[in-house]
Amino acid sequence: MAFEGNKLMNNPNDVVTEFIEGLVETYPGLQYLDGFPEVKVVLRADVSGPTYDKVAVISGGGSGHEPAHAGFVGDGMLTAAICGDVFASPPVASILAGIRAVTGPMGCLLIVKNYTGDRLNFGLAAEEAKAEGYEVEMVIVGDDCALPPPRGIAGRRGLAGTILVHKIAGAAAASGLPLSDVAAEARHACEIVGTMGVALSVCTLPGQPKSDRLGPGKMELGLGIHGEPGAIVADIQPVDLVVSHVLNRILSEETNYVPIKRGSHVVLMINGLGATPVMELMIAAGKAVPILQLEHGLAVVRVYTGSFMTSLDMAGFSISIMKAEQAILQRLDAATKAPHWPVGVDGDHLPAKIPVPVPPSRSTQSDEVLSRPQQLNQQGRALEIAIEAATNAVINLKDSLNDWDSKVGDGDCGSTMSRGATAIQEDLKKYYPLNDAAETIKEIGSSIRRVMGGTSGILYDIFCKAAYARLKLNNQSEITPLQWAEAFEDAISAVMLYGGAASGYRTMLDALIPASTVLKQRLTSGDDPLDAFVISSDAAVDGAESTKQMEAQAGRSTYVSTDILTSAPDPGAMAAASWYRAAALSLKEAASFS
Repeated sequence: MAFEGNKLMNNPNDVVTEFIEGLVETYPGLQYLDGFPEVKVVLRADVSGPTYDKVAVISGGGSGHEPAHAGFVGDGMLTAAICGDVFASPPVASILAGIRAVTGPMGCLLIVKNYTGDRLNFGLAAEEAKAEGYEVEMVIVGDDCALPPPRGIAGRRGLAGTILVHKIAGAAAASGLPLSDVAAEARHACEIVGTMGVALSVCTLPGQPKSDRLGPGKMELGLGIHGEPGAIVADIQPVDLVVSHVLNRILSEETNYVPIKRGSHVVLMINGLGATPVMELMIAAGKAVPILQLEHGLAVVRVYTGSFMTSLDMAGFSISIMKAEQAILQRLDAATKAPHWPVGVDGDHLPAKIPVPVPPSRSTQSDEVLSRPQQLNQQGRALEIAIEAATNAVINLKDSLNDWDSKVGDGDCGSTMSRGATAIQEDLKKYYPLNDAAETIKEIGSSIRRVMGGTSGILYDIFCKAAYARLKLNNQSEITPLQWAEAFEDAISAVMLYGGAASGYRTMLDALIPASTVLKQRLTSGDDPLDAFVISSDAAVDGAESTKQMEAQAGRSTYVSTDILTSAPDPGAMAAASWYRAAALSLKEAASFS
């Protein structure tokens, strides 16, 4: 097997599970839930939800930022970490499993970095956990100081300052405080910390070729932790100048992102992004302290230097500054057994541990066993044709989607969408009750949710669940074209409601909304349903192509300059247009042969 990007790994799809296996072998206080590969949860080995008498502190997100988040699980810090695929939000099922595993009567606090996929997945899991009787609160961390006040709904990104929030919340929970007080301390910590990153290279995703976006002799200021483009590309400068620039941005009175004034006490964190030698990090720390003292009039009372929240193999560092109130220092200085917080490791190495089982849902209803009908009716056969065509189109578009996403996002849209399409194809052969259209749409959402992380996975699951709810309102077994169009409308409305985007935001909605509008117009005008479907797919393609001229107002593209955005359409919109048009053309072609 040929490896790209000079990575030490086996199958690129197994890197997260194999990382977790190595982590728990290394640190005896950690354990993981036996739900691989769908459920990837690291937790304290000494905690059992039903008997745990303190607030559980849970965080997580996409993998590739190690040691965050699993390396900060331990007494006095995180109780559990939910690991998604590389740069992809963990699925709701994994988050729920983590909540159930460690949450006792005191409840749990979810600490979530400000990315749309993380907010949606953790938010939905929180609501489901509340419905099961758990007490849950969620805190969103957005400590990015690199960009001007954000456009649209995206907001400030969650960066390495999140680790300081983990420590403060974990210490508060360990002291026995109730959930409301732990959440209040975490929210306050979010308000007094700021971060900015600098990179000398772009990270390489497992199994993908190395990016050449950042040329030799160049550095990128203000980039995110997923390799998305930063605010400025410039020639590499001496570290004194780079550190000075970063500190000026974090402490800028113009943006006023952190309430730190001359005379304040502060905590400094120098965080390596994955491929930066300790020597260079220490040089940056050594330059930052006197700049903060002499130029900004601040007293530096704590310095943490090392790799806390990385971006795979990216060369560079980020700087975080937190206002050091006395209560904050007490939490930062409190004892913890989290292995990657800068303290010694405690405990002897133990033999390989048997994984603990994934805790069952509190729901008393057992999952219904689904199966594919032995014979398909006309509607079931049409559904099968459309699903096969739509998934094949997405799989065939994988490389193009990744290429577009490398320009405007984090480069994995095609891989993520292809993973979902493949799961749908596999489940189609075995489980989908194709003669029941509503249940089939519901199961498509379940297939997506199982394997697709990030924003796209949760949004497509929401899309399918909303369409299912509308289709279930129809009593008759045969669903009319107009009823399909109405379900399509409801699905789009649900995505808009929970995702926060709308037409013109440069998302998949820019393909789906025009398609829905044209489809409804054509059907109400009395057009042949298949002709209406095909014509509406033209609107989907045109809408997706038009995203080249749009300013992004949602997702990671909001952090990308307009010049870069015009070089590629939105990959999510192109994927949506692709599967929609393939489904329409396949049904039209099938009808011509019948």
